Amino acid sequence: MKKKIIILLVFYACTCICQAQDRITFSYDDAGNQTQRLLCINCLTSRMTNEKTKEITALTEEDLLKFSSQDVISYYPNPVREELYLQWELIEDNYVTSIQLYDLNGRVLQSFSNLNQKNSQNIAFQSYPIGMYALVLLYKSGEQKSIKIIKK
Repeated sequence: MKKKIIILLVFYACTCICQAQDRITFSYDDAGNQTQRLLCINCLTSRMTNEKTKEITALTEEDLLKFSSQDVISYYPNPVREELYLQWELIEDNYVTSIQLYDLNGRVLQSFSNLNQKNSQNIAFQSYPIGMYALVLLYKSGEQKSIKIIKK
């Protein structure tokens, strides 16, 4: 009798442990950084459902993501599926001279130059596999800014 009770308790414990893995949820910001990890025990929430893709007819200022509130670079969307839209302001004499797209191995995948009079650039991601990429913007002053881009 004791053996049966012990076996049932072990089986129940294993079942609880296996199901507990389904109860950990993660939240991410727009750049793909993990912002929250939540362990939910004895809750009735189901697994997170896939977010519906937002249909865009025209980009608005709210759609564009910025580094900070005072920054002049905006990009949309992140994570990207097909094409990334980049926009920046031409401030004084410090403009974006080139943009380079890197994979995680440090290889340059695309390079855009002669952007002196431009204030936006579209970058196609259709041919790249799912993963993370680094986008580096080079300014006339020598300053660099990088953006982590996630391809879904």
